[in-house]
Amino acid sequence: MKFIVSSSYLLKQLQVLGSVINSSNTLPILDNFLFELDNNELTVSASDLETTMSATLAIDSTSQGSVAVQAKLLLEILKTFPEQPLTFTVEENNTIEISSNSGKYALAYAPGEEFPKAVNLEEPSVTLVPADVLATAVSKTIFAAGNDDLRPVMSGVFFQFSPQGLTFVATDAHKLVKYARTDVTASQVADFIMPKKPLTILKNILSTSDAEVKIEYNDSNATFSFDNYVLMCRLIDGKYPNYEAVIPKENPNKLMIDRAQFLSSVRRVAIFSNKTTHQIRLKIAGAELNVSAEDIDYSNKAEERLTCDYQGDDMQIGYNSRFLTEMLTNLQSDMIMLEMSLPNRAGILTPVDGLEDGETVTMLVMPVMLNS
Repeated sequence: MKFIVSSSYLLKQLQVLGSVINSSNTLPILDNFLFELDNNELTVSASDLETTMSATLAIDSTSQGSVAVQAKLLLEILKTFPEQPLTFTVEENNTIEISSNSGKYALAYAPGEEFPKAVNLEEPSVTLVPADVLATAVSKTIFAAGNDDLRPVMSGVFFQFSPQGLTFVATDAHKLVKYARTDVTASQVADFIMPKKPLTILKNILSTSDAEVKIEYNDSNATFSFDNYVLMCRLIDGKYPNYEAVIPKENPNKLMIDRAQFLSSVRRVAIFSNKTTHQIRLKIAGAELNVSAEDIDYSNKAEERLTCDYQGDDMQIGYNSRFLTEMLTNLQSDMIMLEMSLPNRAGILTPVDGLEDGETVTMLVMPVMLNS
């Protein structure tokens, strides 16, 4: 088994795959990349049992075979090479030899058969989504997913496909984000919960791709295929909470304000808030928004006045500044709308401009109790 490949091309592909590998694995074989050679096509895979990702590379070879090579060692050596062709040769004594312009390097390998086989999806449902749409959907929602191991269904992003459009939802019970598209549709109704790790990997590669992503899924697994990559992962098992029920429908108090101005104000004032509650107070009357925070233990307090466009009753409401900051940072629009009903009901944050046709973003933030 022997093949020739460009060093920088191989490094670029392996760095993407390397993000799948855990720092500590229960099975030692998972610390390796699986190299499967079929003449001039090399498929490299990495897995942590939950998520498996492979990339197909065009190389120069006339042989076939499969070996598992230590991922960390291979990445370290590849990072040091300037761009050049490298020759990989599998030797008799269980080592794989890499020949470069300047020298030879031998590393041990394990037989490829020891590497866990990827699951084969039986008669999956298929949906095609443009890469930029999927990348946006993931980056707009993933930050709102929870980290609670006791509630695994909330630690992922909920995908809802239908002939009317696609919806992506994430929540951790304190904040919720719903991203919907009506310009991209699926042939049949389906929903599943995607874990965070594969989505983070996808988000990083999709942002540079202009391909169409083929999503195949059944009850337990999903596969994303695009360009020369295939990412497969196990889905989170369980029923997603009824998120529509928590989005308040009647919100008579509407506040419209410049996003960047509001964000920088919240960031500044939050420095003076209590370090455990991160609570900031919004007091709205007429065209004036008063943002304040106080940390009674240390006698720290701050207050800022902003002008805004407000329709509704005068009100005071408290929010966790960290959630508010995350949401405002994640929105791209110049102006945002904050809709509220009562100080103890969730507020709804939506962008006023900067959206494509058929695209909607709804963010929901739970209030915190104000101690008067």
